[in-house]
Amino acid sequence: MSQTTTSGRLLTLLSLLQTPREWPGPELAERLGVSQRTIRNDVERLRGLGYPVHASRGSVGGYRLAAGAAMPPLLLEDDEAVAVAVSLATTSGSGMDGIQETSLRALTKLMQVLPKRLAGRVDALAAHTVRVGPKRGGSDVDGQLLALLAGTARDREVLRFGYADHAGAGTERRVEPYRLVSMGRRWYLVAFDVERDDWRTFRVDRMSEARSVGHRFRLRELPAEDIADYVARKTRQVQMKVTGRVVVHLPAERVEQRFGWWAEGAVEPLAEDRCRVTIGGRTPADVASWLGVLDADFEVEDSPELARAVRAVADRYGRAVPEDLS
Repeated sequence: MSQTTTSGRLLTLLSLLQTPREWPGPELAERLGVSQRTIRNDVERLRGLGYPVHASRGSVGGYRLAAGAAMPPLLLEDDEAVAVAVSLATTSGSGMDGIQETSLRALTKLMQVLPKRLAGRVDALAAHTVRVGPKRGGSDVDGQLLALLAGTARDREVLRFGYADHAGAGTERRVEPYRLVSMGRRWYLVAFDVERDDWRTFRVDRMSEARSVGHRFRLRELPAEDIADYVARKTRQVQMKVTGRVVVHLPAERVEQRFGWWAEGAVEPLAEDRCRVTIGGRTPADVASWLGVLDADFEVEDSPELARAVRAVADRYGRAVPEDLS
């Protein structure tokens, strides 16, 4: 058997062992088309290369890759490699102390070995993505969908997809995609809606059956110079059906850190330990709940509806505690 065949089999074996499960020897032998003795020899070769392959006996035993003292090379699928590269690119530009430079070094190493077809997908995502500060919650988004949206924006291809609004009503959209904006775990597409002849912001997790129609479009001037701020303002307009002002007994910078981009332009310092916050939401009850996240004293200034909602929350919490635990 040639060295090339053995090396290829070792890579395949390593790829299988990197999945989070135990592989019985007979199953590995069948998958690779070799004998169980060959599997045992290959496992020893991997151990000699520094891979901590753990073997357990019994009817449910088998081989699995365990954590070791050093970091061995990893085998990544195409989508996994793109996801890692985009995540590293995001972290390297995040300004996070102690990790920014490390992420940049890791990204440089990965980009050096990425095939051209994958490097192009990473470049498209990086060039057409804007990231805003952290936000709690959100929905998972398919990485392949993000790559498709970034690719159509890069290639100026008209995009069609189904879209469900906040009430669940579905429509078919035909748009010219321009930018992806990431806010925590939530992603938005900024696009020009051809049929509505206006700019629109779409939540990516509400999109379905996205596909390029193969037609190219001529670039338009973006609706704002700061596209991240544009999306944040549009999102706040949708979410803030009601608003109220409260005085919070915390420094302004602490409140901004806890609310993230949602509080941009809405926090007014009053003293070192106090600030005025204009806060909004879909309902007064939503706003009252969010104020609890601050874990600080506050006073409602100018919204009777919000004041009633805060009292309702306080009463609910009070009823939750039995008198013998008070």
